[in-house]
Amino acid sequence: MTLPTTMKAMVTMGHGDLDQMVLHTDWPRPEPAADEVLIKVGACGLNNTDVNTRSGWYSKTVTDATTGGAFDEVGEDDPTWGGAPITFPRIQGADVCGEIVAVGESVDPARIGERVITDGWLRDAADLDDINKTGYFGSERDGGFAEYTTTPARNALAIKSDLTDAELATFSCSYSTAEGLLTRAQVGSNDTVLVPGASGGVGGALVQLAKRRGARVIAMASETKHADVASLGPDTLLPRAPNDLRAALGDEKITVVADIVGGPYWPTLIDVLERGGRYTCSGAIAGPMVELDLRTFYLRDLTFTGSTVITPEVMPNLIRYIEAGEIKPALAATYPLDQLREAQAAFIAKTHTGNIVVTP
Repeated sequence: MTLPTTMKAMVTMGHGDLDQMVLHTDWPRPEPAADEVLIKVGACGLNNTDVNTRSGWYSKTVTDATTGGAFDEVGEDDPTWGGAPITFPRIQGADVCGEIVAVGESVDPARIGERVITDGWLRDAADLDDINKTGYFGSERDGGFAEYTTTPARNALAIKSDLTDAELATFSCSYSTAEGLLTRAQVGSNDTVLVPGASGGVGGALVQLAKRRGARVIAMASETKHADVASLGPDTLLPRAPNDLRAALGDEKITVVADIVGGPYWPTLIDVLERGGRYTCSGAIAGPMVELDLRTFYLRDLTFTGSTVITPEVMPNLIRYIEAGEIKPALAATYPLDQLREAQAAFIAKTHTGNIVVTP
């Protein structure tokens, strides 16, 4: 097939507010290098990493909650998830569903025509398990907020599904983050998992994936969103931040808190963990600075785990779950690519349940 030499792309020009994302209609189409594939993007999901990287929220100079807007001061030494500077201009977007339309040297041409979703974690080919040698799609290299994108061939995972491109674009970041959290915390069928922020993309994925493991799940969300969250299958639904969480839980024994919220409510979550319980975290959208009574931590024999870089088997496992119908997408809205600013504003407002996607 004949491919265009230019493409439409939403390009992030620097740290700052939504106006840093600029639409280009004649951006050079990338060419796949050796061991890479070229994907015609069908849809690309939004996630917190896009917002946090653009705004510079990952910098230690920022102590506020995620707002999605510009901060007064962003340290340029550590403004991304990996603690290193990002190169601008950058095409963001990690959650691609699309079709392979060309391949680089050493990639089997038979892969052309494959429907794929992307694994966002860019690994050292010589040592896939070394988490110190990782980058992220849409951060350390251009991503999917464009008509075409390239990625290492091993990061383009073939999928057979009746789901739409937009539905499949909800899985890569949110569900791999959730599965990474549950894997790191070794969640199993004997656990009761408390999920704050269950109406978000990662929160909803946590509900489904923890249930898939046989765990009991207590979801926390704004009551206006309870009907949507209930469709994901939690055992119990609670308000977003009950004044007396212990009373709201009743006889429930929380063995795991899977959290991406943080913020001022955080000590309350830690206080309801059973002795020997586990807290696992992959975000802090309500604020990164929290108060911890170390006596609670050590006297209750708690285990804390952070989870960012997923293990290599997580994404292939997700492909299996999707193809088997064991998990389902939670697609809140779809926007055209040229309305990415509006889509991200809606994502930041958090009035939706599930994931938001853009299509070229």
